[in-house]
Amino acid sequence: MATWDPSNLPTRPGIYMRFVRAAAAQISGGTLGTVAIPLLTYAGTAVEKSFYTVESEAAAVELFGSANIQSVLLALAGGAKDVLVYTMPDTAVADDYVDMREALDARPFNVFVFDGEFDATQQAATKTWVARNRDEGKHFIVVIGGDAASDADPALGNARSTLNEDDYIVNVISGGIVGGVTYTSAEYAPYVAGDIAGTPISESITYDQLPLEDVTKRLTNSQTVAALAAGSLLFTNDGAKVKIEQGLVTSGLKIKSIRTQQAVTNDISRTATDSYIGKLPNNADGQATLMVAVKAYLESLGAAVLTNPVVMLDPQRPSVGDSVFLAVSYMETDTMERIFITVNI
Repeated sequence: MATWDPSNLPTRPGIYMRFVRAAAAQISGGTLGTVAIPLLTYAGTAVEKSFYTVESEAAAVELFGSANIQSVLLALAGGAKDVLVYTMPDTAVADDYVDMREALDARPFNVFVFDGEFDATQQAATKTWVARNRDEGKHFIVVIGGDAASDADPALGNARSTLNEDDYIVNVISGGIVGGVTYTSAEYAPYVAGDIAGTPISESITYDQLPLEDVTKRLTNSQTVAALAAGSLLFTNDGAKVKIEQGLVTSGLKIKSIRTQQAVTNDISRTATDSYIGKLPNNADGQATLMVAVKAYLESLGAAVLTNPVVMLDPQRPSVGDSVFLAVSYMETDTMERIFITVNI
């Protein structure tokens, strides 16, 4: 579903949606999803510049070899329904990354993450890519991370969040340790991508426990507050377990909110394309049918996602000819993330 500008309406038949960040002026929804990974090395039956959908370790070993599937296994362990793997050439250059992004343009997925690599140039290109796709109607989350040096200095990780500020980008600034193995934030980013893809939209990834024994750097309270203010995603060791501190994108918004917005955009677009565009008359009856369907869908998401959905014809724009303008509002349901207790003694 592409966006639309009131001052420059598209001429191509289709459904267009815009989000006005004002009081209760968004739509929410979503499903469990797919993580896309451009795999750098492989030694199985896979061939370069090809797509493979992987749902199990056995399939990944056969396709890519057991030594090359760390990122794939982390994404599956995090909770992804499956992993869409694109095989990069052995000595990938800048043009190969361009080819990879263009190939993924035509494939459905929910979260994109690199194969454990940290490359500032490719991260910048990915930021441009995700923005272009959003404008063209394709919506997904990107998860990035850094190297050991930036993991050791939260200021560097936060600077990366600022550099990659976007509603659709998550920047991990913490590395992790388990079983004597140390992961940089870029290497562990696929697990976070899987966690995002596998979490229902009625829930947040805030405080999700990670299968780690420790973080590579434990942040102080002031460093943690600064990281959250920067829109960084960090891990915290609370003395008993390692957990995600808060599920944020680099713009400072919550991942839950962005994912629900993305999912409902995709769901309404799919339904409208299949059942409404070119099939309903643009009169009172047809418009009522469309509005009832949209409202019923929003209500089906349940109170854990949103409440009080309202769907009506946009009073500012007449729905005439082949154009229908809807105004949708709702109250988004957040999850409990801060609990304040007063103890009277």
